[in-house]
Parts: sequence; C-alpha cells; structure tokens
Amino acid sequence: MSSTTPYVVDDCRGVLQVYNDGSITRLPNPSFNVPIQDDGSVVWKDALFDAVNNLHLRLYKPSNATTKLPIFYYIHGGGFCIGSRSWPNCQNYCLRLAAHLHAIVIAPDYRLAPENRLPAAIDDGFLAVKWLQDQALSGLDNWLADVADFDRVFISGDSAGGNIAHHVMVQLGAGSAGLDPVRVRGYVLLGPFFGGTVRTRSEAEGPLDAFLNLQLIDRFWRLSIPVGETTDHPLVNPFGPRSPSLETMALDPVLVVVSSKDLLKDRAKDYAERLKSWGNNKTEYLEFEGQHGFFTISPDCEAAMELMQAIKRFISDHS
Repeated sequence: MSSTTPYVVDDCRGVLQVYNDGSITRLPNPSFNVPIQDDGSVVWKDALFDAVNNLHLRLYKPSNATTKLPIFYYIHGGGFCIGSRSWPNCQNYCLRLAAHLHAIVIAPDYRLAPENRLPAAIDDGFLAVKWLQDQALSGLDNWLADVADFDRVFISGDSAGGNIAHHVMVQLGAGSAGLDPVRVRGYVLLGPFFGGTVRTRSEAEGPLDAFLNLQLIDRFWRLSIPVGETTDHPLVNPFGPRSPSLETMALDPVLVVVSSKDLLKDRAKDYAERLKSWGNNKTEYLEFEGQHGFFTISPDCEAAMELMQAIKRFISDHS
C-alpha cells in the first residue's frame, strides 16, 4: 500500500498554503518582520464583536483625547485570504491614522478564505459596523463613549478591505439610517480589490514583479469566491451581469485611492468615473505614485504623507 505526501498547490505570501488533498496550513504572523512603532501617543485595546466566530476588532485613540473625535474604520487587506488587525503593518498604520487624523480608529478582523469563502468577509465587515451601533446605544464602554462622535463615522478599507467597505456602503445607502444613532459620513476605498472575467489594461500589462501581480490576484480570487462562481460574481465585480445597479442608488461621499503601479488601478478608476457619471458628485478619485498598499509598506514616503492629508481633508469636508 503506497501513500503520497501532500504537496502545495497554492501559496499566499508564505502565510497560507493549500495542499492538493485540500488540507491547509496557516501561519499566525506575516512572512515579513516589521517592528511596532508605538510611542505611547496613541492607546489601543481589543474588543470582541462576534462571539460566534470569535472575531475581534482593535480600537485606537490619541492618548490626550478630551473632546469628541471622528471614528475611522480601517479594514485590512490580504485578498480575503490573509491579514489580521494584529499584523504589524496594520497596527503601525492604525497608530499613524489615529495620531495624524486625531480620530478613533477601529480595525476589525474578518473570516478568511478558503476556510470561509465569500460572503463571509462581507458579512463580518457589516457586523463590525453594527457593533458600533450597539456601543452607541448602550454607552457602557467609557473608553469609547467618552470621546467618540458617533455622528461622524468614516469607513475605509485597504484592498480586500476596500471591497468590503464598498459593500457596506451599498448595504447602508446614503444617510445610513439603519445605524441610528451612528451616522456614516463617507467612505475611503484604498486600492479596492475588485475583479472581473475581462482583463483591464493595467491587469494585462502589469509587471510580473508587482507587489500584487496578476498571478496572486487570480490565486486570491480562486480561493475566496464561492465554489463554481467566476470573477463576475456580484461580490467581486460591482458592475457584473448579476450585480445590483448603482446607477440610481443614493450613496454617501466616497474617496477612491489608487497607486500608479497597481494592477487594480483601472478597475478603481472606472468605478469612480461611473459613480460620478451617475450623479454621485461627491465621489473623488486620487492617484499616487507607488505600488499597491504603498501607504502601509512605506508609511513615511511622500505619497503616503500626501494621502494622509487627503484623508484628513475628506473627513473635514464631510463632517
């Protein structure tokens, strides 16, 4: 009787490995080692928002906060397959956001694929926002309630997190009436992870050595979309044949951000242009020099600092 040793058929940045027999290994930490840049100017803590799936979020606020502050969600990326609120690149960026925006930052986790395929991550992102409504209604957590302005909430997402933010925006609609007394004022989509069966030019002509190259994009989708579906699924392609029409939908202001070397650039630009053409005049599109996720990879670079100022202005303009 012979046995065959399982072999890896899909590898996601050395963190997630899927084997030919369907088994999976997942490391708790990223493959890169980045020190946490915590100087004490921002304090943070974790909170459970979904006991059934044991999902937590991480809350940040300036240590000197005394007045009511806007709330800024940051939903991490990772192709729906990897990433965590506790990864150092995510924590460092959230510390920076809280300090520079002078805001409360909320970074939720969500269930990852392929163990939990879409729509699990979308559902978890929405539940993380509903958690804030529970906090506003109960007022039990003084750490949050004493300085949180529940009337000034902004929801951002990085890559896959940007996709989640989009679906939260569509589900809530303009005014976010279903979250009362919480009011979402705008959305920030950072290199949103959208897809489709027809390649865009930036995807087809993107460099093979890009941080997020086409091979990895396809791998993430293959592992995360519902079994038997394609990348025209409504949770992947906002303009797919079965996607709900956004043309007549009332939406809150949205800032769409891309980087010049990002293979996802054309999809994000098309997304912003369509929203504008359909009457959402509060849609902004900004392009910065750099690669996908430049603001967490090189948070001190000029483009990352310019982006921080753009987000700060967006919050100010829509508060």
